[in-house]
Amino acid sequence: MLMISLTNTDKKELHTYAHKMLREALRLRCVEYSEATPITKNKMGKPSLAERPDIHYNLSHANGIVACIISDYECGIDCEGVREHRPNVIKRVFSDNEKAMYENAPDEEKDLLFFRLWTLKEAYVKAIGIGVSYPMDTVEFSFSGDEIISNMENCRFRQYIIDEGKYVVAVCEIIKQK
Repeated sequence: MLMISLTNTDKKELHTYAHKMLREALRLRCVEYSEATPITKNKMGKPSLAERPDIHYNLSHANGIVACIISDYECGIDCEGVREHRPNVIKRVFSDNEKAMYENAPDEEKDLLFFRLWTLKEAYVKAIGIGVSYPMDTVEFSFSGDEIISNMENCRFRQYIIDEGKYVVAVCEIIKQK
């Protein structure tokens, strides 16, 4: 289950808003979730429901948007507002092929392309529970029409371009545990 909300919620309140969204999504799956719900964390800090290891979830929020995924699989989600980005990030996290794709893109499409690639990488590292310490330049994406192509096996990726390209949401589910 995927929930996405555009919001004018104050930046300081986005975390609380995301957890309200999670509570509603879990309620739809007949799972109680409150401040008292026992949460465990993996060694890298990824949270999970202590009493329901069969249900996986992930949250993301950025200025103006909140997103939540609940899945039967390990999952990650990332959402970002499309804006000007820092070129030094490209050098650090994009593969050589992604750098070439970015360089060959029309200037007016570069910011959106950057955040399409960035959110997919973020969703992946959140799904595997490692976070940004993962060598993100080893995770590679390309696009063929609406299809997302990746070198990561056993993963299902989805991406949503929202509000005429103002926001990008990416989802990763690990569909086969290794």
